[in-house]
Amino acid sequence: MKKTNKMFKTKYHSLLLLFLVLSNNLDAQQLFTIVSAEVKASILIDKKDAKVVDIAARILVRDIQNISNKTIKINTVGKFSIIAGTLGKSKWIDDLVSKQKIEVSQVQGKWETYKIEVVDNPLKGIDKALVIVGSDRRATAYGLLEVSRMLNVSPWEWWADVTPDKKEELVLTINSKIYGEPSVKYRGVFLNDEDWGLQRWAALNYEPETGDIGPKTYAKVFELLLRLRANTIWPAMHKSTKAFYHYPENKVVADNYAIVIGSSHAEPMLSNINTEWDHEAMGEYRYDTNAEVIKKLFKKRAKETAKYDGIYTVGMRGEHDSPMIVGEDDTDSQVKLLERVIRDQRAILKQETKKDPTTTPQAFVPYKEVLNYYQSGLNLPEDITLVWTDDNYGYIRQLSNPEEQKRKGGAGVYYHTSYWGRPHDYLWLNSSNPVLMWEEMAKAFEFKSKDLWILNCGDIKPHEYSIELFLDMAWNMDNFEKSTAVKTHMNTWATREFGTESATEITNVLYENNRLSYIRRPEFMAWSQVEPVTKAGKTELTQFHYSDEVSARIDSHKKLVKTTEDLYKTIRNNRKDAFYQLVYYPIIGASKLNEKWLYSFKNKFTAKQGRVSANTFGDLSRAAFKRIEKETNYYNTELQNGKWNHIMTMTPRFLPVFSQPATSHIETEEQATLGLALEGYQMEVNDKIVNSYADVLPVFNSYTNSTYFIDVFVKGSGSINWEAKPKVDWIKLSESKGTLNSASGTPEKRIWVSIDWDKVPKGENKKEAPLGHDFQLIPPSFKVNSAIDFISEGKTTSIGVSVYNPKFEDLKNYNGFVEDKGYVSINAEHFTRKEKGKAANWTVFEGLGYTNNVITTLPRNAKPVVNIADILKHSPVLEYDFYSFNFGEVAVNLQAVPTHAPHAEYGVRVAVAIDNAAPVIVNFQTFGRSDIWKQNVLKNAAVQKVSQIVNKAGKHTLKVWMVDPGVMLDQILIDLGGWKSSYAFPKETKIIN
Repeated sequence: MKKTNKMFKTKYHSLLLLFLVLSNNLDAQQLFTIVSAEVKASILIDKKDAKVVDIAARILVRDIQNISNKTIKINTVGKFSIIAGTLGKSKWIDDLVSKQKIEVSQVQGKWETYKIEVVDNPLKGIDKALVIVGSDRRATAYGLLEVSRMLNVSPWEWWADVTPDKKEELVLTINSKIYGEPSVKYRGVFLNDEDWGLQRWAALNYEPETGDIGPKTYAKVFELLLRLRANTIWPAMHKSTKAFYHYPENKVVADNYAIVIGSSHAEPMLSNINTEWDHEAMGEYRYDTNAEVIKKLFKKRAKETAKYDGIYTVGMRGEHDSPMIVGEDDTDSQVKLLERVIRDQRAILKQETKKDPTTTPQAFVPYKEVLNYYQSGLNLPEDITLVWTDDNYGYIRQLSNPEEQKRKGGAGVYYHTSYWGRPHDYLWLNSSNPVLMWEEMAKAFEFKSKDLWILNCGDIKPHEYSIELFLDMAWNMDNFEKSTAVKTHMNTWATREFGTESATEITNVLYENNRLSYIRRPEFMAWSQVEPVTKAGKTELTQFHYSDEVSARIDSHKKLVKTTEDLYKTIRNNRKDAFYQLVYYPIIGASKLNEKWLYSFKNKFTAKQGRVSANTFGDLSRAAFKRIEKETNYYNTELQNGKWNHIMTMTPRFLPVFSQPATSHIETEEQATLGLALEGYQMEVNDKIVNSYADVLPVFNSYTNSTYFIDVFVKGSGSINWEAKPKVDWIKLSESKGTLNSASGTPEKRIWVSIDWDKVPKGENKKEAPLGHDFQLIPPSFKVNSAIDFISEGKTTSIGVSVYNPKFEDLKNYNGFVEDKGYVSINAEHFTRKEKGKAANWTVFEGLGYTNNVITTLPRNAKPVVNIADILKHSPVLEYDFYSFNFGEVAVNLQAVPTHAPHAEYGVRVAVAIDNAAPVIVNFQTFGRSDIWKQNVLKNAAVQKVSQIVNKAGKHTLKVWMVDPGVMLDQILIDLGGWKSSYAFPKETKIIN
């Protein structure tokens, strides 16, 4: 009976599986054994297939050997075989097609498309085969390396030492599947600013026989690109590196790996002007006076690259990253000269390649001043790909309009996660927010930029994750429809690299690091600039308002460091070096660079108040600097036994931000006394000054449950005891007594003051709030006053405490925002209501902005709504309910992500109104490299202000309408006259019932 039931169940399950397959609800799954105790598969490729197929097969063999310690053979027929080949180029694949063993209609004729399936008894002597068929040579290579992915081999197994886990058996579960076509045709990276890492590492460590980035280094780069399903590179081009074509073998290696060579905006016709232009022999690099010599260089390059895959950058700029030199300095003359350059370049391509130039891949990059030429009417042939650029800080300057989207050559994007230039470099760490990169590239994709994506990734390290995300998006943008897809992708990445046990926590620490870096990149923490280089400036972070922004940022980084260090201890030994490179060093480096400057800011601030703690803060600043030195030295000299020596430089260009800040030192022989400093005051409490106004805390508001700090500190030398005694039981202190010591231990302590609102006498109940323009001048019936006595060495200092504790009927169960100290602060994603528009709607993007969420309207290509009547009738609107205790003219401050308009039809606009006022249009757009743009990109924030009227105290509604789609709102601050200076808007004043 049991046997009959078992047979019945087996038959039932088989029929069910067959039904599901036939109904397309489930792909047929088959097991394929590569290595086991009984099986060792082989790989069959056609020797006449492309070289890259052989290279990919050998990479797969190496991966299998690294996992299983077993070496499988290539081109030996076995009962279990991996058969890989390109349609029309492989006898094995073509034989399977002719015998109808495989169906290839979904692959044939496609760009970089491959299929993987298991075939039983495909050919004589083979019982089971894992068949990989590619539409072209790269597709076949991708397919072979897809097997490595299935074996959980990281693309970073060499570049970040992600050592594979050992397994005795390698058995794959295969679903017959088509991979491709890719979302973006050409996908790759630009090796740039290599002076500080990659070139030195190659020349001094990895490839000393060349003394440069040469064929050996490029082979490793190309292998990485294949593993990441990329196909294009813009090679390194600084003067520290000889031109790519200086080494004849480079182009051969590129062709062997099937990598397409392109070049940057400053390298026309695959020529590296930096190193190939010899002023002494060739004269001035200007086309209006020296065109024949320049064309000679173009002809030479076109001729030697004619038989290789390449994308020729057309047009011309000056040497390195400078504008083109022209005789007549007017835009019309520049445009005409550039058109002449392009005509001549296409003639050269026709002559030297013997091909129609309309079929030869070409790119035009309207970067910096060239964008102005293009906007001024430059005539560009339709078959040339328009490669749009970001503004060097992650915000794409322009995208194709509807007419440009019809161009035969299509469009692409050149994007930065590393940059050398004004207003400030970011060359050391990868401080670019991945969700911002997703948002901008998703926008580009929506505006039909699908032909070429290039990421300026600097030295590759430490840009590993961003490179993979960028290329995964380019491979299949369908996987990245929502902002949350980035976190999902990162978690999958962390799982592959470090296992499920730590993936979520790793993702969270990386997201927190991204959030802090978005608010201020670590490389910008000195408040200095470049071109020209300036000394460290004064921080905009406040130390005495809004809970002390400097200390809050220090605390965030200290938590981040602690979590990262704790995680490091839990990582498996074979992945510790990978964790160090991919997570540990980038986070510790960013945090310690922050701490170095933040503690120096605290040192200067406290030294002015005579606090002995200034010395401790100076020590902590120096300790942070030394930690960076220590970790960088470990990265270069000890990690992987010196494999990466010279790859990491903690002081690229030796800019002020990377140096040890000067600090103040307090020397005193005076006897120790107690000092006090309160939130809200730049000066300390000074009993010698009558009515100093520095001895009363800001008003506590019951509706926002305010808390404030008091610093107790040593002035002078020695130890002191202190005690704090609230005069009423409703004042709560985080600590009420302690000992301070000037020489060691604790020279200061921060005391947090809060209120037990259940014990505070209630204010009067009224329907309306009190009048008055200054929140500090609240009528006595609404304020309750008391104090805290601080006692030390027989001396008592009283600190005033005032609480605002009314009970308004209007605020009972009120679900909105409330005024606090003369302002209302709102996180834009926390709307009270939203209404969908005629063609767009508001949506939240997670992982971006100061609050880690922004709100925007989609689709990004919806039509702008600019007429006020149409805005009121058709635009999606956000509504924020708020309650004010004051009234009159107010300033509505809106903070947005500093994006640019996609093209001339658009702006970066929203419309704003309070209550029933007519909407006022606000535009965040900037132009060129204006001072406003510089501040926006340094701060990753665009702030605009509009005046509105609050006609009475009480309930109101702020309304924000879409004018242009895609504007990302981050924070809103309604200033009724009380907002003090701060870097970020104060925390939300959300009502707490």
